[in-house]
Amino acid sequence: MQQNKEAITQWTESAPYWEKHRDMIRDMFTPVTQALIDDAAITEGTRVLDVAMGPGEPALSIAERVGSKGKVVGTDLVPAMVEAARREAQRRGLHNASFEVGADRLSFPANSFDAVVCRFGVMFFPSPVDAIREWLRVLKPGGRIAAAVWHFADRNPFFHVVAGVVERYVPSSPPVPDAPDAFRFATPGKLQAVLSEAGVAGISERMLRFSIQAPITVEDFWTIRSEISEKLHTKIASLSKEQIAELKSEVIEALREYSSDGGVRLPAEVLIVSGRKEPS
Repeated sequence: MQQNKEAITQWTESAPYWEKHRDMIRDMFTPVTQALIDDAAITEGTRVLDVAMGPGEPALSIAERVGSKGKVVGTDLVPAMVEAARREAQRRGLHNASFEVGADRLSFPANSFDAVVCRFGVMFFPSPVDAIREWLRVLKPGGRIAAAVWHFADRNPFFHVVAGVVERYVPSSPPVPDAPDAFRFATPGKLQAVLSEAGVAGISERMLRFSIQAPITVEDFWTIRSEISEKLHTKIASLSKEQIAELKSEVIEALREYSSDGGVRLPAEVLIVSGRKEPS
């Protein structure tokens, strides 16, 4: 419980920056959103639950896809994220989208949704098996689940370019096995096994290789990464102004390999794991 409180505090502090950079983050991860839509078989009229949706993605993009005959509900443990999603839905006039505080325990009746999606969220749950059993409970028989998780960090310069520099200034403690972390399910087959234990049927896994693209400078990319990452916030706060300036300079130089006149372009690898709820 204490771990949850600490995580919520950290994500609450970064929530304003996720809202600030919402459009850029949405565009960078559009390929992942599309993969979830495809593997969860989301079409016009589908009722969808998006778990751990941050400030509203991919819930808002899915709401546009399902149309007025469909319905999307987004959940997140962080109230500030939920409020950010509500503001954006109102701004865009998406009346088929609603948002609630929550993630691993759901308030919805059984058999409420045609699909459940989760983009980069399930790896942070204290008990992923219990969370996925909740997804199955609220899913209609025959409905589909699709989750996106990061492949290994060294395959994703979005993380390792920055983290490699920061690590030299503020070394991390050795990771606790299976602790909540962005790369908890990086090993192929690991999340598949969790879905199987939870009772998901027809499970499949595929590698999504794509480019994270942003029409910005490497300096702007550093600003986004340093503002939205709660771990980077904590580490950078322990450094002096001189150290921060040196660190920033090193990160920017390392990122130039992925920069051109069109902006920043980083190769990325994500695992898309999906399955279905067996008919009763």
